[in-house]
Amino acid sequence: MLQSLDRTHTAEFQPSTLVELLRWRANKQPDRHGYTFLINGKTESAPLSYGELDRQARAIAALLQKHQAQGERALLLYPQGLEVIAAFCGCLYAGTIAIPVPPPESGRLKRTLPRLRAIVKDARAAFVLTTAGILELVANVRDEFPEFESMQWIDTTQIDLALAEQWQDPKVDKDQLAYLQYTSGSTSTPKGVMLTHFNLIHHCGYLQKACGYDAESVSITWMPYFHDYGLVEGMMVPLYNGTPCYVMSPFSFIKRPLQWLQNVSKYRGTHSQAPNFAYDLCIRRIKPKQLKELDLSSWQAAGNAAEPINPKVMSEFVETFAPCGFRWEAFSPSYGLAENTLLATTSPRGTKPVLLPIKTSAIEQNKVVVADSAETDGVRIVPGCGQKVCYMKIAIVDPNTMTRCPDDGVGEIWLSDPSVAQGYWKRPDVTKETFCAYLQDTQEGPFLRTGDLGFMHDGELFITGRIKDLIIIRGTNHYPQDIEWSVQQLHPAFRPDYGAAFSIQDRGEERLVVVQEVERRTENLDTEKLIADIRQEIAEQHEIQVYAIILGKPGNILKTASGKIQRRACRDKFMAGTLNVLVDWCENPELTANFRSLHGELESLAEQITTAKM
Repeated sequence: MLQSLDRTHTAEFQPSTLVELLRWRANKQPDRHGYTFLINGKTESAPLSYGELDRQARAIAALLQKHQAQGERALLLYPQGLEVIAAFCGCLYAGTIAIPVPPPESGRLKRTLPRLRAIVKDARAAFVLTTAGILELVANVRDEFPEFESMQWIDTTQIDLALAEQWQDPKVDKDQLAYLQYTSGSTSTPKGVMLTHFNLIHHCGYLQKACGYDAESVSITWMPYFHDYGLVEGMMVPLYNGTPCYVMSPFSFIKRPLQWLQNVSKYRGTHSQAPNFAYDLCIRRIKPKQLKELDLSSWQAAGNAAEPINPKVMSEFVETFAPCGFRWEAFSPSYGLAENTLLATTSPRGTKPVLLPIKTSAIEQNKVVVADSAETDGVRIVPGCGQKVCYMKIAIVDPNTMTRCPDDGVGEIWLSDPSVAQGYWKRPDVTKETFCAYLQDTQEGPFLRTGDLGFMHDGELFITGRIKDLIIIRGTNHYPQDIEWSVQQLHPAFRPDYGAAFSIQDRGEERLVVVQEVERRTENLDTEKLIADIRQEIAEQHEIQVYAIILGKPGNILKTASGKIQRRACRDKFMAGTLNVLVDWCENPELTANFRSLHGELESLAEQITTAKM
């Protein structure tokens, strides 16, 4: 409960919205350290106190109220920093529905703006809250995006803070929409998840308890604000707890992973979260001599979620950073999704992650058979994603019969809890299908259908894959991440987490295709041997034949904002012949020959267009 974290106030206080909470903190704890932004990953900004955050939020809200923005949608378009936290709170204070979205990037406008344009159209956003730098960047392309002209653009860094005195409390009801969290689009077009003020405050309370926060907790986050992991646990949970939060840019982390761990060490961070790829990047990029400067003994909950968890990466991270004080018990594998505000399961603080050996032949038939610890052949190690968060209800359901699976069965994960969102913005049919599921035999519900496959064992949730990504060949299930991991361990030239396995139909049969990126500046590769090794490894480990293998340059594998592989997008590029191929092999040579021909024609056409413009 809140009072357990507040060292200066012991009376029970249960806010129904974050507006009530921040107003309370501003009155009772105005000078308490809320947030610090680490410029370039290391230089501290001036700390943002709760009193100052409240003042900035009220000023932003007062300006929005002048524009009658209550109930309207406002895009939050910012570089990572403290400005976006103030803007998000300002929207909550005004009763305006916030939409955190990825900011356009200089040099990548053509890639980032189409998704932004789609969100603007879908949400019918009326306002954009942003900074002068992004305003200048977007000004160069506004003629190409007429939707931008219909919106009111506001540089919140230039708002007169004296406006805070003009703010009128909108008396926001807890059941009103607070924000739209657009899904990452790993398997479908992004959709706006509708989250209420109660969804957010309720889930923050859940995470406070389930993730083991206390009065001494310190959060370090580089997860982007437009991703649910970064927004909810990264930025909002520290506000709920009343504990300090240090914010990094995702670019600072990608550029120098060591800086993340240095900040955990410097600020004695207790809670910091990231997807699996981030831990792998630390293993590969941090040099042995740099370990001496790290002290990770304060890290109590290293959250690992947002993409498939590789048990090998966890083991190697512990082995690498144990001399720095990192412990197995600090790892906190979790599972969640935006449609549930954030987490459905997480590992209790101070407990070791669960790695369960199961028989591959059984899991391929949707059954769970735990292997003996001494067995190695035909065994898959599945990492647990923790136990249910507080009172979350989890059902493992056969997606075909819509009934519960037996205890040893693999099925779709269904959730029921007040954390579950209200549905998808302006999509009643998809909302009904996804958020209003009932068990066929008992009519228990409604449940949220996650689209993820998994099973429960001894109270622990295990994820096996996505329904839409599942590869089914000759009636047997194969999970793409398992095949991808098998390939990537064969040679250091294969980029970790940059491969995609999927199936296509050829002559009426489902056939397996593997696309794998090769590291830049890799020379003298025996590609014929690599292709042969991949075919042999998949045949031996997964007992299926590969139909086509593509080794490509970096840039072929598209990912979502959180790092999830967009396998369907990769499949579409394969089918369209637009992959950037280094070498390929196919059981049907005519297929890849046609793809290479089409790719060559497209490159030639692109060159002609470029020449014509010059």
